[in-house]
Amino acid sequence: MVNLDEAVPARLKSHGVLFEVLVDPDGALALRRGENIPVEEILAVEEVFENASRGDRSAEEDLLKAFETTNVLAIAEKVIKKGEISLTADQRKRFAESKRRQVIEFISRNAINPQTKTPHPPARIEQAMTEAKVNIDPTKSTEELVTITMKAIRPLIPIRFEEVEVAVKIPANYAPKAYGEVAGFGKLTREAWQNDGSWIGVVRIPAGMQTEFYALVNRLTKGDAETKLLKK
Repeated sequence: MVNLDEAVPARLKSHGVLFEVLVDPDGALALRRGENIPVEEILAVEEVFENASRGDRSAEEDLLKAFETTNVLAIAEKVIKKGEISLTADQRKRFAESKRRQVIEFISRNAINPQTKTPHPPARIEQAMTEAKVNIDPTKSTEELVTITMKAIRPLIPIRFEEVEVAVKIPANYAPKAYGEVAGFGKLTREAWQNDGSWIGVVRIPAGMQTEFYALVNRLTKGDAETKLLKK
């Protein structure tokens, strides 16, 4: 059960009437991002209010007019997804910082500098975001924020999303154990087991994850594997 003292109102105005539900902010934002969370686990109370602070419940006729139902869970889901979640200053700051880190991590793992074909370090991306004054709205999805951020920082640094293919040859003494992790790191596009027991594969990965991929291969093979970045 959501602690009522920690709940915040989610509001939606429809047909000239304001509707409010009291929600757990973490759960409500996760639901807005598309995560599969039961609405009943987000609500502090299963009621729809006209004014939650006063405890004024919405009239049944208003619910029917705006939502064509009086089912609290169905209405609450629409209010959370389409309305405004009223966060405290501390909550907004905490959620915004968490979102900022997610955006930086996503971009650093999936984008590269097209001039050098190498990933941008997270610190460089964060610096560009600061210079571009990127505003992180914690109520938006990571996907939306990545799009906004990329548009803002492109004038400052050469960057684009790209995938690369890396050919890997793993010696026979490591191949049986290393094969699964290497092949599962990205999308395996080609593979062949050699007569000597070695394995050759081509793995497609986000360009920004090359360093991580090479580190994995080296760890699994003690540096004995061969890798080659394939040109498109």
